Amino acid sequence: MEKNSTKSLLMLITAMVIYGTIGIFRKYIPLPSATLACFRGFSGAILLFVLAKVQKRKVFYNIGVKKTLWLILSGALMGLNWVVLFEAYNYTTVATATLCYYMAPTIVVLLSPIFFKERITGKKGGCALVSIGGMVLVSGFIEGGMPALSEARGILLGLFAAVLYATVVMMNKKLPGIDIYEKTILQLFAAAVVLVPYLLVMKQTVAVSITPSVIVLLLIVGLVHTGVAYALYFGSIDALKAQTVALFSYIDPITALVLSALVLHEKMTAFGAIGAVLIVGAAVVSEWKWKKKKNE
Repeated sequence: MEKNSTKSLLMLITAMVIYGTIGIFRKYIPLPSATLACFRGFSGAILLFVLAKVQKRKVFYNIGVKKTLWLILSGALMGLNWVVLFEAYNYTTVATATLCYYMAPTIVVLLSPIFFKERITGKKGGCALVSIGGMVLVSGFIEGGMPALSEARGILLGLFAAVLYATVVMMNKKLPGIDIYEKTILQLFAAAVVLVPYLLVMKQTVAVSITPSVIVLLLIVGLVHTGVAYALYFGSIDALKAQTVALFSYIDPITALVLSALVLHEKMTAFGAIGAVLIVGAAVVSEWKWKKKKNE
């Protein structure tokens, strides 16, 4: 592997590990989900904007009205996606919420024939079914019937967040030719701005006393989990193959599963563990391209 590729791979791995810890931090921030999501959007956008200027990138340059409105809409959905995911963490374990969220690739596969006229291959269709089976195991339905109300709410919120994220992914596929920094900065700003009226109407500003530890955690989620992680991710993908990026992206849920057990001492049943392997495994196999040797 070339030096630039090695550096880019390390950047990608670092970004995925950072993403995988956000559920842990959310558990220790006693703020409404919308407040946290709004702060994350503003702080992440500002940091990325500064980095783009340092790198002398052109930001908000000749995008066009139609594409700008499309980016604002997708950014608004991104903000809603964060709120729903953060709420999922409140009602169920980080592991379960994360696994629900990582149903997003399966949702994209299932909706691609409708929105992009793409044919579902046998492999992708099979992986989607395996992933759905894994989700059933994670839900606990097979072991104990219907989950408790709080747990069920967390699972449904996690799945709704997956639907929202899948929608943002599909909307981004309709916006080729825009600098990735430019696209993300506008989406992050939109995600934050859209949440401001909601916070004012619902009076969900700051419902708890802000302590120094809460401020530190907020800055980590806003700057590190958003600005730094996004910068590392976008700075790595140009030197890596799309398949490599897709496969290493699953470091995120694996990190969340491991840390939820080690840090939060969240327990996972045997069926839940099998379901986790099925969901992550199906996603990896779906992205993997098998190559045959010329002599075979």
